[in-house]
Amino acid sequence: MDGENTLVDDTLGTDNLDDDFEPWNPDSDPSLPRDRYIDRELSWLAFNQRVLELAEDPKLPLLERTNFLAIFASNLDEFFMVRVAGLKRRIMTGLAVPTNTGKAPVDVLADVSAKAHELQLRHAKAFQEIGAALRAKGITLASWDELSEEERAPLRELYANQIFPVLMPLAVDPAHPFPYISGLSLNLAVRVRNAKTKKEQFARLKVPTVLPRFVRIDGGGSDKIRYILLEDLIANQLDELFAGMEVVEHHVFRVTRNEDVEIDEDETENLIQALEKELLRRRFGPPIRLEVTEDMDPVTLDLLVRELDVTDQEIYRLPGPLDLRALFDLGRIDRPELKYPPHVPVTAAQLQPSEPNAKPDIFAALRRQDVMVHHPYESFATSVQAFLEQAARDPNVLAIKQTLYRTSGDSPIVEALIDAAEAGKQVLALVEIKARFDEQNNIEWARKLEKSGVHVVYGLVGLKTHCKLALVIRQEGGRLKHYSHVGTGNYNPKTSRIYEDLGLFTSDDQVGKDLTRLFNELSGYAIEKKFKRLLVAPLHLRKGLLKAIAQETKNAQAGKPAGIRIKVNSMVDEAIIDALYQASRAGVPVDIWVRGICGLKAGQEGYSENIRVRSILGRYLEHSRIFSFVNNGDPLVYIGSADMMHRNLDRRIEALVRLTKPEHIQELSDNFDLAMSNETSSWELESDGSWARHAVDESGAPLVDLQNRLMYQISHRPRAAVRL
Repeated sequence: MDGENTLVDDTLGTDNLDDDFEPWNPDSDPSLPRDRYIDRELSWLAFNQRVLELAEDPKLPLLERTNFLAIFASNLDEFFMVRVAGLKRRIMTGLAVPTNTGKAPVDVLADVSAKAHELQLRHAKAFQEIGAALRAKGITLASWDELSEEERAPLRELYANQIFPVLMPLAVDPAHPFPYISGLSLNLAVRVRNAKTKKEQFARLKVPTVLPRFVRIDGGGSDKIRYILLEDLIANQLDELFAGMEVVEHHVFRVTRNEDVEIDEDETENLIQALEKELLRRRFGPPIRLEVTEDMDPVTLDLLVRELDVTDQEIYRLPGPLDLRALFDLGRIDRPELKYPPHVPVTAAQLQPSEPNAKPDIFAALRRQDVMVHHPYESFATSVQAFLEQAARDPNVLAIKQTLYRTSGDSPIVEALIDAAEAGKQVLALVEIKARFDEQNNIEWARKLEKSGVHVVYGLVGLKTHCKLALVIRQEGGRLKHYSHVGTGNYNPKTSRIYEDLGLFTSDDQVGKDLTRLFNELSGYAIEKKFKRLLVAPLHLRKGLLKAIAQETKNAQAGKPAGIRIKVNSMVDEAIIDALYQASRAGVPVDIWVRGICGLKAGQEGYSENIRVRSILGRYLEHSRIFSFVNNGDPLVYIGSADMMHRNLDRRIEALVRLTKPEHIQELSDNFDLAMSNETSSWELESDGSWARHAVDESGAPLVDLQNRLMYQISHRPRAAVRL
């Protein structure tokens, strides 16, 4: 996922299946109806449908629509590899505990399969429409049959010189068993006939991933760009590959496998070694989806079904081409007029030097005031990255402590920590090597950190460390000063350009002491129970939020000002949802701003009339988490890393930090006002559980794009107005 603008990330809910399939007693609150939740798997598919609707929107730039097609495909792959695989595993192992909607996993799997089939066909149709629109703009994906002999000649030469040598056809016969089909690989199923014996045989040909999927037809230099798919080019040269044989049939197919990783941390002495072993096993997970082109003949399909041992429910017949993740490559075409206008993040005004040519001093800025940054509107490089780089080279800095969940392999964050360690500073990096699909990357740069002298630890057994924390200890005037950063997003410079996130910088000693105690707990054996400005999972966060929701309920019942606003990626946890229902019953206005899954029902008579749910998807991935409570006129507002899911609240180290500056609280309130406004483009959760998109007003004029509005407002923010 690193570097791609997927709308899925680790917070979306494709992680740790058992955390989100815990049995829930629907009668835990008898005053609420038993059918008060939306199935989380179908809600996830509804989220990916919203992504698809962006691809279908003709008002969006064409190459951005192409990118959303790729995001949809990438999202769905991960959903099958983990969520669908988990459902199937639970059914096969007899752990078929009913979901919180009362349905058995086998019935949920049937519903998911039906919806996924529908969406994949819709996705294929959208590709055909976008393909026609691209052709009208001079970007063509041509088939071999459309090419003239003059155009085919250089492609044949390319095939002979650069493609043919790396192809590896694998025959299937008594001496050659059916080959292993790697997950998500693109393959040609080829049936050939011996010209002499007339005997038919089967061969599998993997489309090489080391070669570009889109092959240029012409040499470039023209405003007309034409491609042919690699598998199409290969398929039309099979006579050379199977010389002396008659090619009877050839079709493209693709297998998705169970790629969930399971480690019993209590039973292993070396977590890294156990994880590396499990990553090898992941490659051989059982198939859970077989995608084939709709023209595949019955003989070939029957052979694949038999050898792969898949059910009819797991077969997806689709118009070609398969695996549209490759459309990320088309999104990189240099056609600016077909993309979003470029946006350059600005440096947060409080972090800018007081004089035009002066060198910025992050520590001096934080001594003046707390600073809240909003990425990608405000620069990650001149805030978070600059903070750590300055700490690394500052001789007065004694120690740096940081959590790392996902980052890029060439990250300046990692380099800053290495520089600090090599300069003799105490450096602690808490690396979460179990971050899904980034495990191997994390292992590699964790070892790089260790070699440079960084103290690398891997968190607490049984818990993922998901919080985003950095702490710098600096010696000033004979005493130690804390400089802290608590964020909602990963310390990843690449994704910081496409993920919307918040971060709080502060020199407040109370936050610094909280982080010091938390890091001691994570790296040692301390069990800390007291934090002043942090809510920390798994011990305090759920209790703290439930207490705040209950207080709003009491305030409303007493006629005091009350209100709840929550922005998350996923809203699944039943206890939190039930508390929000009770708050709604008491008359508390509840606004939920959610990107992905929402198990809460809105607008239900008797328990959720006062709850509004909106979802905003667009140019950037909405990733920040905000928890805001009116609190009888004394606002209680937190930002942090936690979503409202079982795993985040009970099985992860998460941290929320309380904001104290009125201007920060007001800024987030203004953003919420904009997000929930009927004049802002969004999806609204209807009372029947469906999502309705509102993108234009009654006259057909486009509604306000929240991200464009914030981009403009923040880039034009008066510098003098925000400096002290």
